[in-house]
Amino acid sequence: MTSKAILLVEDNPDDEELTLRALGRSRIANQIDVARDGLEALDYLFSRGRFATRAPGTPALVLLDLKLPKLDGLEVLKAMREDELTRRVPVVVLTSSRQQEDILASYDRGANSYVRKPVNFADFFEAVARLEIYWLALNQPPE
Repeated sequence: MTSKAILLVEDNPDDEELTLRALGRSRIANQIDVARDGLEALDYLFSRGRFATRAPGTPALVLLDLKLPKLDGLEVLKAMREDELTRRVPVVVLTSSRQQEDILASYDRGANSYVRKPVNFADFFEAVARLEIYWLALNQPPE
């Protein structure tokens, strides 16, 4: 049995690379797929557009930035929670925003966690490793 993928939704190439490196360093077995804007994330989740031929199923985890082109992270989160297929997929908002309104809006729309991206490289790696341990190893999702 193969493990479910992780969907990283990130438009900043530097943050994408850091996140992928941090996940790789943790030696996770999950495939990591990347969407670089909000519409691409929804296309991935609902197997449409360039992802129409993607194998059916939901990711094990979505790491979602808020500030995205085309459709922001809050709108992606709202669409996920309104759909039966994706409403229970764990979503960790992984963003640089410290704004209280972003934190409240994320939880109001159904985020499972809100993590601010640390500025320090080592702290960023540690934060991603802890996310991986909790959401992929310890958390028990519904079948």
